[in-house]
Amino acid sequence: MWTLSPVLSPPGELAPEPPAAEQIDPRIPGNKAIWVGIFAEMTEFALMFLVYFVARAHHPETFHLGAGRLWTLAGVVNTLVMLTSSFLVARAVLAMRADHADRALVWLIGAFLTGLGYPLMKVLEVRWNLARGLDGRGDVFQLAYYYLTFNHLVHVSWGLLGLAWIIARTATGGYSASDHRGLVAFASYWHTTDLIWLMIFPLFYVLP
Repeated sequence: MWTLSPVLSPPGELAPEPPAAEQIDPRIPGNKAIWVGIFAEMTEFALMFLVYFVARAHHPETFHLGAGRLWTLAGVVNTLVMLTSSFLVARAVLAMRADHADRALVWLIGAFLTGLGYPLMKVLEVRWNLARGLDGRGDVFQLAYYYLTFNHLVHVSWGLLGLAWIIARTATGGYSASDHRGLVAFASYWHTTDLIWLMIFPLFYVLP
């Protein structure tokens, strides 16, 4: 039977060191402050989702009929907007890591312009709702729908303001391949906001 034996070095010479394992950066993405904000945001929406499921359990028929009264196309468009904007931000992070700040700036501008489609679509959606009597003063489904989607809109608006600041910092050389924690911090927040919408969308627009 063949066996593997260690390679011996000549006398007086040190044995070659084995290749070092890939080092893992112990730092969290971005900074601690943004993660405090993210955990606060997740806690806030977790409580609101809890209220949603309690209300749905007590009023199943109202929620069953509610989804059919909403403008589903608006929900689909906003889903595509959020996913596309998050993708562009991710591309910006990758470009910055590769020391291509100019490309990162282009990706970020694209993410901002795409993200603006979200509040614009929400305005059109609210107008559509009001024209059909969905003004938030009706049943429990409407109350839950407006409360969660309005709060999410607030977080998206904060994110767009943050993205504008990130764009300004990138344009003035504020980030580099060796230090772009601010960009990563924003990306973490933006992806979290995206994730929350991906939970809101099926609960209101899809599930019967």
